[in-house]
Amino acid sequence: MVESSRNLEPAAELKFGQVGIANLRLKRFDAEAMSAELALRLKSAPQLFLRTPVVLDLSHLPGLPGENEVRDLFARIRAAGMLPVGLSYGTSENEALARSLDLPLFAKFRAAFERAGEPAVEVSTAAQAPAETSTRSTPPPPGRNEGQTLHHDNPVRSGQQVYARGGDLVLTKLVANGAEVIADGSIHVYGALRGRALAGAQGNTSARIYCQEFHAELVSIAGQYRVFEDLPPDLRGKPVQAWLEGEKLLLARLG
Repeated sequence: MVESSRNLEPAAELKFGQVGIANLRLKRFDAEAMSAELALRLKSAPQLFLRTPVVLDLSHLPGLPGENEVRDLFARIRAAGMLPVGLSYGTSENEALARSLDLPLFAKFRAAFERAGEPAVEVSTAAQAPAETSTRSTPPPPGRNEGQTLHHDNPVRSGQQVYARGGDLVLTKLVANGAEVIADGSIHVYGALRGRALAGAQGNTSARIYCQEFHAELVSIAGQYRVFEDLPPDLRGKPVQAWLEGEKLLLARLG
């Protein structure tokens, strides 16, 4: 007898999408220095790096480390509070190493790395488009084309994320503490910016951030970021713009 109530829906659906993964590039093999530098980054920006998925990029080392050495690196990354998920794809030797470790390979990232000094590691959080959160912005109107400005007319509350893929983001209300606004282009906040603002998410170094009232936790342009625990008095609550000059992230009052 055929069951009349048989469920014909698949049990799961598999899709390839955009994910927010940081790229950790080793500039030299120094596990102790890497641990120390990651600890400093987590301390300076826990909201940005804590439990962030990380791909380890070994392409700039003169030679690939062995399996046990890579396992040790992954253990150190976990100990720092980040979550290693695989290796960045490079050579056939790199692929063989990933297979021996039973790790996935990821395509090389388009990332804007920091150049200040010569640290053992470089970290970029603008490697790929950020993942959509369970609490998303109002859907864009029908017919919105890639590269158009996304207008968001509601407050962005704590835990929410609004992402303007391929264009600028205009927000007419406040961005609350713990909220995140992201754009591949520039970000314009016609209200208070209290959360995190990440412009140029795909590496656009000409992107800017503008806001009417500056109270930000973090601002980032093309992977370069600044964290604010104590805001400069001349910027707190003022109209502010942020931009890149070379590889330095600068902020100044508007007007």
